[in-house]
Amino acid sequence: MHRHVTLEPIPDNLLPVHRVIASLLGVPNEISPTARALRALEILQARPGTTADQLAERLGVTERAARRYVGILREAGVQVESNRGPHGGYRLRRGTRLPPIVFTQAEALGLVMAVLDGQPAATEVDDPVGAALGKVIQALPESVGRQAAALREHASAAPDRHSARPDPATTSALVAAVAARRRVLITYRSETGKEWEAEVDPWAVVARHGRWYLLCHSHRADAIRTYRVDRIHAVGQTTHEFEPPDDLDPVAALEENLGTGWEFPTRVVFHAPAADVTPWIRPPMGRLHPWEDQCVLVGSTSNPAMYAQEWLATVPFDFRVEGGDELRAAVAAVATRFAAALTPKDA
Repeated sequence: MHRHVTLEPIPDNLLPVHRVIASLLGVPNEISPTARALRALEILQARPGTTADQLAERLGVTERAARRYVGILREAGVQVESNRGPHGGYRLRRGTRLPPIVFTQAEALGLVMAVLDGQPAATEVDDPVGAALGKVIQALPESVGRQAAALREHASAAPDRHSARPDPATTSALVAAVAARRRVLITYRSETGKEWEAEVDPWAVVARHGRWYLLCHSHRADAIRTYRVDRIHAVGQTTHEFEPPDDLDPVAALEENLGTGWEFPTRVVFHAPAADVTPWIRPPMGRLHPWEDQCVLVGSTSNPAMYAQEWLATVPFDFRVEGGDELRAAVAAVATRFAAALTPKDA
C-alpha cells in the first residue's frame, strides 16, 4: 500500500541536482520521495553524524520514513554508513562520489568574496588558491559561473600587511596531529631569528586576523603556548597520544595566551582605569590588571622594538614602563627619535 506524501516546491537552484538524483534512482522527477532523498543527502553532507530522529525532524517526516529515504540513497549507490553510540548517526563514507554540487548565486559570489578577502593573490591564475578557485568557477552553471568569474576578474583586494600565509603542508600536518591527538616535535624560528625545537601537544589550529596560530601545551615550558604557524619550519609526529582539556575554547584560550611565554618580560603601568585602556590593548601585549585607579599590563615579547613602536605608541594614555630592561631600552629609543623630530634645524 502506497502513501502519498505532499511536498513543498523545490527551489529552482536545486532542480539540476534533483534531476541527477532522480536519474540515479531511476524514477520520474515528480515522485515525492526522490526530493526527500535529495534533501536527506544534503543534510548528511552538511551534518555528518545526523541521527535518524534528527533527520526525521529536519525532513518533517516520521523516523521510519527518514530511514526509508536513507535506504533509497543506499539503493542508488550512495554509501551511507550508520554507527551506534553517543557519537553515532548517519554519515557518508569517505570518498563517496556524489552528484555535482550546485551553488546559488549568493553562495557562489560569497565564496569568491571570502577567498579574495583572505587571499588577494587569488586573482592570479598561477596562485595555488587562485587555480583552485578557477576550477570551482568553471564547474558552476553558466548563469552563476559568469557572475562569479566577473567578480574575480574585476574585483581588487588590498593585502593585509599584518597577515602571514603559512605553508599548507605544515598546516596540514598540524591539523592531522590535532585530529589524531598525537604529540608533535616542532622546529620554530622567532621573529628575531632564534630557532629552537619543542615537543608539544597540539590542541588546535586557529586563524586570527590574517594569521594562523598553533595553540598547544609545550612540554619544554610545561605551559600553554601559542606559536605562529608560518614560523614553524618542521613538524614531526610522535607516537605519544594526549587528551586536550574538556572545556577547551580554542579562540578564547588563544586570546588569553598570545602574550605569554616569550623571552623578554614586559610590565607597563597605565595612568588610567582598566575600562578605558582595555579597548587599546591587543591580546599579544599581555594581560591587563586593574590597580587602584590605574591598571598594569603584564606580558612578554620576542620583539621589544615592535612592542614599543607599533603597540605602546598607539595607546592614548600616559604610561610608565617598569620592566623589563629590553622594553625600557626600546621605548627610550622611540622617545629619542620622536624628540629629534621636534628639534629645530639650527639647534
